[in-house]
Order: sequence, then structure tokens, then C-alpha cells
Amino acid sequence: MAVLQKIRELFIPTEEFESEVIVPAPADIYEIRPLTELHLREVLALNLRCFKEGENYTKFTFSYLLNEPNCLSYRIVTTSERMAGYIFVMTNEEGTGHITTIGVAPEHRRRGLANRLISHAEKMLNKRNISTVMLEVRVSNTIAQALYQAFGYSIVQRLSSYYNNGEDGFLMVKSL
Repeated sequence: MAVLQKIRELFIPTEEFESEVIVPAPADIYEIRPLTELHLREVLALNLRCFKEGENYTKFTFSYLLNEPNCLSYRIVTTSERMAGYIFVMTNEEGTGHITTIGVAPEHRRRGLANRLISHAEKMLNKRNISTVMLEVRVSNTIAQALYQAFGYSIVQRLSSYYNNGEDGFLMVKSL
């Protein structure tokens, strides 16, 4: 029975969050730091809070990303060392980066944290001579689309039924 539970934990997030009342966090000073396997549990929990529509990454997926040499991963933390957000970017030898996921805790939103994470990731991509960055975003997520467009990303393709619930996505691309 314990073996089956371990296998299940690899593919299914183990912590569920009931609907929560979001109370803005007190003003704070944030710092961007590397995100490593030591933070797996914390990023899993934050991911579940950020993406309630079912597009959550599993423990297995995050573990893979955190151990993949071609993946850049960063967290933004409060002065009390609590993770307020994260970003993961895969890179390849052809000079392309792919923002696979970015999330900011609901109580820390509207403070420019996603902007800071994207800016930091793009600086690190430049250091690796990455010339193009891409990402996918839900057609309904106009707030995220506006953020990405403000950074210079352009919609280049509509991805039919891209998400698990059948919703279309947009492929957005930017040259660095």
C-alpha cells in the first residue's frame, strides 16, 4: 500500500487547498533567489494556490525541472523567507527559452513580482546567449497576456484545445 501511495504522490499533487479568502499580505521587501529541490514542497503548495483551474504541475514535473540542467528556476521571497512567487524557464541549444510556468501567491499579487521574475529570467537568458523566449497562456487570461505584451511578447499562434479543460491557448514569443 505504501508503494502505491508513493507512486501516486509522483503524479498527483498531495496537498489540496479549499477555496481560500485572499487577504493581501503586509507590505514587504522581496528578493529573487535560486529555486532548488530543497524548495520542492513549498513550490508545490504555491502552485496549487496559483492555478486552481487544474493546470497544476505535479511533484514529478517540478522535481524533473529542478534537476534539469537546461532549466532556470527562481523564487521571489519575503523578508521572512516565504516564497511569494516562482518562475521556471527551459532552454535549448538552438538559443530558445520557454517560460514553462510562473506563479505569484494571491496575497502578493499586484506588486510587480511577476515583472521582477520575468525581468530576472530574461537577464539570465541573455547571459546564456538565448535569443528567443516563448510561453503559452490561456485565451481567457487577459491579465497575463497584458503583462507579457508589456514585456514585448507577441501572440504568434492560437493553440486549439491546449489546456486540459479544452480551452484554447496563445503561443507568445519575444526576441531578446
